[in-house]
Amino acid sequence: MILQFNKNEWFGNIKNDMLGGLVTSIALIPEVIGFAIIAGVNPMTALFASVTTLTVTSITGGRPAMVSAAAGSMALVMVTLIKTHGLEYMIAATILTGIIQLILGYLGIHQLMKFISKPVMLGFVNALAILIFLAQVQQLDNKNLATYGMVGGTIALMYLLPRITKAIPPALIVIIAMTIVSLNPGFGLQTVGDLGDMSGALPFLGLPSVPFTFETLRIIFPTALALSMVGLIESLLTLPLINDMTDSTGDNQREVKAQGLANIVTGFFGGPAGCAMIGQAVINVKSGGRKRLSTLTAGLALLLMIVALKGIMIQIPTAALIGIMITVAFETFDWQSVKTIRKTSFAETIIMLVTIAIVVYTHNLAIGIFAGVLLSMIVFFAKAAKLEFSVQGDTIEISGQLFFASAASFIAYFQTNDLQQVTTLDLSRVHLWDESGVDALHTVIDLYEKNKQPLTIIGMTTTNAQLVERIAALR
Repeated sequence: MILQFNKNEWFGNIKNDMLGGLVTSIALIPEVIGFAIIAGVNPMTALFASVTTLTVTSITGGRPAMVSAAAGSMALVMVTLIKTHGLEYMIAATILTGIIQLILGYLGIHQLMKFISKPVMLGFVNALAILIFLAQVQQLDNKNLATYGMVGGTIALMYLLPRITKAIPPALIVIIAMTIVSLNPGFGLQTVGDLGDMSGALPFLGLPSVPFTFETLRIIFPTALALSMVGLIESLLTLPLINDMTDSTGDNQREVKAQGLANIVTGFFGGPAGCAMIGQAVINVKSGGRKRLSTLTAGLALLLMIVALKGIMIQIPTAALIGIMITVAFETFDWQSVKTIRKTSFAETIIMLVTIAIVVYTHNLAIGIFAGVLLSMIVFFAKAAKLEFSVQGDTIEISGQLFFASAASFIAYFQTNDLQQVTTLDLSRVHLWDESGVDALHTVIDLYEKNKQPLTIIGMTTTNAQLVERIAALR
């Protein structure tokens, strides 16, 4: 079920959830506006899309306190479609994205998460932390001393304030204080209002103005499929991070369905597709957010700001928000993965570094995660293909996995070693995967028969019912 009500999930942490949600709503503004500009979407449309995404996932999502909104990873995917066919096709693609995700949720795509190894997970988290940091640093090019001073002061306060009081999130205190400071025109500080045109009207409920034809489907489907996969990858990889931070467990399948439903609703309101945002999710949790009320508060507070408090919202200095996001980047990075790198296997370290490098270089999560998973599979098969041989008197004990990748080495062992005294193969610790293993055994048997040596085969297991008769025949 998508809709479930649990009183504790909503009202078990009211004060901290509301404060955390308020901070999150403010932290979302520059990120969403920046991504909207990249995609070519009106900032007000993207902000309202974040409201609908936050609201729907707050009610239906599988991970309380995880923030979903109009994300940069999704904006990069839809740029080409918008430039080529216009915003209406983007809206249609957003709705189709939601439908695909909803279907995938019911089909159980969340179960594929089990194939993402820990090194890939660490690579994902660390790559996003690096991307968050780089995105903030890039905004500081050619700024005045007051801007650099505010960024430095914000970072210092983010670490100092929790030592003084934990009653109010430090980010909220910083935002209020720095906004007051920025009112002095002499400092020449950039504000949210300088990021883009905030005069656009709010979108309204309706259908996209595109022909409902197969040709339209052909145009939007590739983008919708890419959005679906990028959105689910980022959401399902952010979810366990929030699990760890809150020492609780989310529902992956429910979250997949919620992401789909949120994008359908957002599309009908003319907005761009969204997904989980790791930086803002970390801000929410670090500011005390734990329950569904935190993200609902973020959505409602954002709606209030763009509808009634726009004059105040546009006065918030971007330098303060940059400083906050820099601290979030440092908090998100898994420093333990660096400290324990000497104790980690070389293969796992390479997998993590490759994932980080590809994600940071391409800014494409899907490519980076796919490369990491593929490399993990190669490493797994390389390990699985190693057989161990031990000669005990006239018996040779073999252990490992006998399949297409290890069959050649299995045969080679018998061809290159003098095994005239060995008359028994103990395969009780060998697991047979496929026909290649049986063929390899046939080759060894033929080798013994050619040399007129007796051979007894004992043991061996397989989960492949089709191979049982062939194994029996060998004995």
